[in-house]
Formats: sequence, structure tokens, C-alpha cells
Amino acid sequence: METAGPRTRAAARLGAHATREEQRKRRPVRRWQRRRIGEEQEEAVFREVVSFTRDPLPARYYDKDTTKPISFYLPSLEELLAWTPDAEDSFNVALEPLKCRQPPLSSQRPRTLLCHDMMGGYLDDKFIQGSAAQNPYCFYHWQCIDIFVYFSHHLVTIPPVGWTNAAHRHGVCVLGTFIAEWKEGGRLCEAFLAGDECSYQAVADQLVLIAQFFRFDGWLINIESSLSLAAVGNVPPFLRYLSTQLCRQVPGGLVLWYDSVVSSGQVKWQNELNEQNRIFFDSCHGFFTNYNWREEHLDRMVAQAGERRADVYVGVDVFARGNVVGGQFDTHKSLELIRKHGFSAALFAPGWVYECLEKRDFFQNQDKFWGLLGRYLPPHSICSLPFVTSFCLGMGTRRVCYGQEEAVGPWYHPSAQEIQPLFAEHRPEGDGQGWVKTHCCLADAWNGGSSLLIRGVIPPEVGHVAVRLFSLHVPVPPKIFLSMVYKLEGPSDVGVALELTTGDAGSCHVGGISTLSEASSRHSPRPLRVPPTKLARWVGHCGQQLSGGWVQRCYEVNLRGCVLQDLWVSFSRPPGSREQEAFVCRLGELQVVDANSLLSPLPRVQAVSVSRVCWQRAAPEEEEEEEEEEEEERRPARLRLSCALHWSYPLSHVRCFRIHCCRATGSPAEGPPGPEKPALLGLAFVNQYRVVDLAVAAAGPGTDGRVEFLVEPVPREGFLVPKAEWGRAALLYSGPHT
Repeated sequence: METAGPRTRAAARLGAHATREEQRKRRPVRRWQRRRIGEEQEEAVFREVVSFTRDPLPARYYDKDTTKPISFYLPSLEELLAWTPDAEDSFNVALEPLKCRQPPLSSQRPRTLLCHDMMGGYLDDKFIQGSAAQNPYCFYHWQCIDIFVYFSHHLVTIPPVGWTNAAHRHGVCVLGTFIAEWKEGGRLCEAFLAGDECSYQAVADQLVLIAQFFRFDGWLINIESSLSLAAVGNVPPFLRYLSTQLCRQVPGGLVLWYDSVVSSGQVKWQNELNEQNRIFFDSCHGFFTNYNWREEHLDRMVAQAGERRADVYVGVDVFARGNVVGGQFDTHKSLELIRKHGFSAALFAPGWVYECLEKRDFFQNQDKFWGLLGRYLPPHSICSLPFVTSFCLGMGTRRVCYGQEEAVGPWYHPSAQEIQPLFAEHRPEGDGQGWVKTHCCLADAWNGGSSLLIRGVIPPEVGHVAVRLFSLHVPVPPKIFLSMVYKLEGPSDVGVALELTTGDAGSCHVGGISTLSEASSRHSPRPLRVPPTKLARWVGHCGQQLSGGWVQRCYEVNLRGCVLQDLWVSFSRPPGSREQEAFVCRLGELQVVDANSLLSPLPRVQAVSVSRVCWQRAAPEEEEEEEEEEEEERRPARLRLSCALHWSYPLSHVRCFRIHCCRATGSPAEGPPGPEKPALLGLAFVNQYRVVDLAVAAAGPGTDGRVEFLVEPVPREGFLVPKAEWGRAALLYSGPHT
């Protein structure tokens, strides 16, 4: 009988997932109807009788304490081979495709790999819909790295989706880890490597399917167990097969091998690429060396690697364990030697700054660590539009939406991290007094949980200072619109302007520019006082003071034959001033969009459904303590509602979805309640969301409780969508039958 090929097997499994998903959608749901609530709006109405019977959730996919969706790993070979895509897995699929970048990862420029190993992994980052973590670890120097590896000591480490979304948004590819250690790891490897090719191909097929389904980019293979000659002999064909199949299913996929096992099957860390491990390097895309190397190891590797020097990732343990050249705040010493020899670098566990130093100084220490490495980490450039960022770190002490505070309290949601700038200090050439420096700022935000704080000094002898925020390589359309939201701290008349750098100067024609130096390709566009009428939905407050002291500047630039290379912010001294001028500015948002994309109609959120409804009685201590004691008897009992929301929307159009709710009780004859301000529940990065422990009032005799859920799409171009285009569904519920 002919054996199905790997692509056929993968397609069959994905097809089985689709079949199960269709069956799930066809399952009988609780009674529902559609109700027209406006000229162009409809909502689905679902009815429930409250029941306290629990519907157990699969432990792999939901946190046992909170029932929130979580990212997961596979601890055994049996679970790896048995895994097939399930409806529950959809929570963990990345929204963000890997953004294009320059230079591409396939270039021979030495790369930088970050291997994230922190306290066993799957900490607060495992919560797909975010958590209320205080002082979590946050990485934001994305423009300095090329590859992100999520590492743990479980057999199959699937990267939490928040990391994949954040990395892909910055053009950084993401790898999971396949690791086998100690005696148990050896037994496991013998089980699939010591036999025929079908055994190791089955494991490789599953690894490919997992990366393809969850939309990350490949694997670090780390076998630190002694192998028999039969097993080690099958490692090279296993790596070749895995690499080939991955690249067929995942464009740009990567398979890297860690320096551990040698060709004899023994575990012997070589700290270099040499004849004892070269066969593994030749069988995959790259080689990650152990950490205890010296410069003589690098000298020998130059000849071994040949034209593939960029595919050798020289390991650097940031914790500085063992006999290493440099780690901790001396990591730059290792980077200097690695770059001197033309190799790529693999930084292992840079979370040292978080784990071992004071949490209250985390941002300062993080910036210090990466600042010391800056000269050895050439940034890569983003090369697609729209380019929109509010500088949100995916965390904060409160939530803000376009200047309006929505919630107070700590939150952490890695998927919500937006594109981060270059963090650096810039000093104008030939001047020792002027400077500009950028920092993260959780104290204030325009949209999300943070903004970009820019401090600087304009010395008496110069008219302005500027800082480069983003490295780009965007072949721009004929007309682009730009927007900048900022605010100056304290009384200050310092001028703030957005500047662009364009390439292809010989053929590039730029219009809508107020200053254009013939000796430079850096331009300052003219601000628009009023946006074009058709674009009012995108920017309706150009040049105006907004809430919280924020100001929005809008720009229109006409280009022909140009490549947009950099975004700068410039600060100029007030007219007539001859003194040194210090300034503090917060940037809340930057947008660069193709004018034509703003004219396209947006799809609507459709087919919002409510399912997997679960009720709990609220514990006495959860009752609203602020109410007066004499009103206690009149206040309705409280319930906790958990449920799943699903909807339909093309994910290529959105940055995320904002999920809201409105709550009420009343008689069925009275109809729906009047307008109420929706309360934000959270953010979703797929077409589903799990509502967890939402406090609602119990329905009294003869009355219905009512919860309306609203799904607000957030377009990639970065503007508010009218409520008429939101999706909505209402859940009506009555008390349990007696």
C-alpha cells in the first residue's frame, strides 16, 4: 500500500480540523434570533436559562485556576505524534504574518538571535488574552535582532502566541524548541531515530504541521543525550527532511542545530563548528554553538564555515556562567569578537537584567544592556505600509484609548505590543552639548498603556536637534499621509516636527515638503491644517489640541520613484531664543499610510455568536461592597458569566479587536435597554474571545437579564471604526427553573 506523503498527511490533518470546526458550528445552539437595531445594524440574540452545571474545559488549553485560554507545550513524544489541530488551538494562532524586512534574513549579513530562556517559560506570557501581571518582563529592542527563539525544557516548546505576534510585527522570525535531555531524552530519541525513516519523518511532519498551523517559523533542535550509532546516523537525514518539508510549508522557515552531540553519538560540547559536528550543520540552516569559546575557536571556524559564516550563531550566555568571554553588562566584549570574525550571534537568556537585577530599575537596565551592544547590532528595516504605532509595550498601569482613560490597573498582553523604535541617545556631530534620548514611558499614553518619552537639549549654537526613531525601506506609493500625536511637558515653545529620509535620490521627486536640502535626502513635510474631507474618519483633529494636552499633526506628501528610509522627530528652538533649551516630549502615535488604502470600504464584523456559557454564583466577598447596607436587600444577587464569542472577519484587515459589553436587567416586554456606554472587556487577535467571570446581576422572577457583546475591529491603518460597523450579539438569560 502506498504511504501518504508528508504534504498529504499534513493536508489531511488540517482538513480534519476544518471538518471538526464545521461540525462545531453546526451543533445545535441555544435559541437565538436576529434583531434589527438600526438602519444597517443587526444583532444575534441568544437565550439562556441559568444553570450551574459545569462544562469542563480541556486542561491543555485553559488555565485550571482562571479558565483563561493559555499557550501550551507538548511534554512527550506520544503527545507530539498524537497532536492534530483542534478548534481550541485557534486561540494560539498568530494574527501577524512575518513582516518583510531589509536586509532579508537570507542575506549574508551577520544576524542576531535572541534565545528567551526565563524561569522555565510559560509564565505570564502564556495567557493568550493577557493578564493583570505587575512588573512583567518585556522585550522591546526588536529592531536590533533577527531571530527570536522561545526556549524551555519541555520536549516541544510552542512559542506563546503573544511573542509571535510581537516579533512578526517587527519583521523578526520566531522559532520553537525541540529538546531532549538526560537519560529520558536519550530513550525518547532512540524511539524515533534508531529505526527506519518512517519514524523520524513522522516526528518531522508533526513539527512542520505545528509551525504551519500556529504560524511561527521553525525550530531549534537541541539534543543533549547520548545516542547510539544507529540513532546518531539518522540525525542528518532527520534534519534534512525537517528543513526541506518546513521550507515547503512555511516560507522562509528555519531549522537550527545546537552544539551538543557529535558524530559519534556522544554529548561533547565543542564550542565551535568543526569536523565532529559539521555533518549536522550541513544538514540544516544553521548551527548554534555552546558558550565556552575563546577567540581561537572563532579563528578555526572561519575556514570551517566558509561562505556560510552568517549561518554560525556563536552562543553568548548573558548570565556569564562557565568560562566565557563576556556576559551581563560585559556582553559587548563577546559581541566584539564575534563580529570581528563575521559570525552571527546567539544571545542566550538576556532576561538576566530582569531576573537578577532590581525590578524597579528594569527599563533603565534593559536600555543600558542593549545600548552597550548597539554598535554590534545593525538594525533591520521595516518595508511595508501601513506603518502605525502608539509605542504601546503591551503592558501598562492603565488602559487608554485615543486619550480617554478606559481602565486603571496593571495589565500585560504581549500581542498588544506595537512597533517599537530605536532606543538610543543621539548627539549632533561636532557638538558636545546638544543631545536627544528616547525612553519607554508608562506614566502617560495616547493609545494603549505607554508612550515614547523623548528628552533633550538644544544648545545655544544650533537651531534644532533630531533623533531617528525608525529605520525603514518602503517603496512608497504616489501619495502618503502621515500623522503624529505628541505633547510637550511643562511650559515650552520648542517646535516639534516630523522628518523623512528618502532614498533613490537620483529619481526621487518629493512634493508637499517645506524644507528640502539639496545636499541631503532628509525632508520636513508641511503640516495640514485640515485633512481632506474623505479622510476625516482617519484624522479629524489635525493641528488641534486634544484631550490630555495631546496635539495631532497631519501631513500629506506626494512622492514619485522614492524609497522611504527613516522617520525622525526634530526639535527646534523658539523664535528669538538664544538660550539653551531643554525639552521633554511624549510621542503618542505615528502613522504612515497609503492614501488610497484609506478610501477603501471596511468589511463589517459578522456572525457574532455566544456559546459555551457557564454560570457561577458570586462569592459573598465579591459582592459590591460600596453599596449602602440599607440597600443590601434590594440589590439583586450577583452571578459570574463565562462564555465564548466567535465572529467572522478577514484578519488581514485588522490590528486587533476590542471586545466590549453592556449589562442590564428588565422585563422581556420592555425590550432592550437604552443607550449605555460599553465597558471594555479586553483585546482579541483572532476571531474569538473567551469572556471569563463577568459580573452580572441575576434575573428576578418574570425578568430577563441581558448582556450585549460588541466586537470592534481596529484597522491596520489606525482609526476608530463607527459603531455601525461593529459586530454585536445579545445574551438574554432567565433564572433557573425551580
